[in-house]
Amino acid sequence: MALLAAAILVSLIPAVSNSATTPPGLERFLYALGQVESGGSYTARNATSGAYGKYQIMPASWAAWAKLYLGSSTAPQTPTNQEIVAHRKVTALYWWLDRWPTVAHWWLTGSSERDSSKWSSYSRTYVAKIMAIYNATGDVAGDTPVNTASSWIDSSDRRVGEMSVSISYHYGWSIARYSAYSGQQVKYATRTGASATMTFTGKGIAWIGPVGPTRGTARILIDGKVVANVDLRRSAFQARKLIFARPLTAGEHTVKIVITSSGRPVAIDELIVGT
Repeated sequence: MALLAAAILVSLIPAVSNSATTPPGLERFLYALGQVESGGSYTARNATSGAYGKYQIMPASWAAWAKLYLGSSTAPQTPTNQEIVAHRKVTALYWWLDRWPTVAHWWLTGSSERDSSKWSSYSRTYVAKIMAIYNATGDVAGDTPVNTASSWIDSSDRRVGEMSVSISYHYGWSIARYSAYSGQQVKYATRTGASATMTFTGKGIAWIGPVGPTRGTARILIDGKVVANVDLRRSAFQARKLIFARPLTAGEHTVKIVITSSGRPVAIDELIVGT
């Protein structure tokens, strides 16, 4: 968690404007940070320190950062506000400290020490956990790598609707209807371990589906190997979002989407196969 002393350092860190360049891998890092700090819970509270939320921000730090990034030191720690503050704070930290491991170290300790040999063993373990998740996480919805990985998608690619017999669903999937979905419906599941699998021949695969504040998380495997962990939670609902995209060598492949959250819907509107 960010220590109380971190609030004192707020004046030492360059503020970030709304138009600041997004650091590479920002969404991946925030996903990893949130998982280590709270398991991704916006309502988690540390009974000892008072740190709160997905990113376990200390009360004094929240007041300082909320004033800087939201315009009010008393802004409530809603999921939306937590994401705004975390995104802008972490963006500023990255452009100041240059490396994600150092940003993670700062988040825990409030120290800008860049030499990891001078970090405590606890801090090195904490940073290692975050970076392990970061490195194991592929293209997270909203992250810059998604846009790069999706550059192969064009109108000639094959779009596979959620009701296609090509997709095999396991462990309790249902249908949700909404006018903004392709075909006005999606398939969704809320159980941990529910999966959707498709074998295809092509040179890329992409997943389109809804994101929003009530959405869950999933793991993506290609040819049996985990290639990404994606978090579909966003401050606002979007009916159709490019959640994942990956170019592949031309040939036969199998993609599998496995739900890793519980009680939160993860939905498939369509899959796109690069041709």
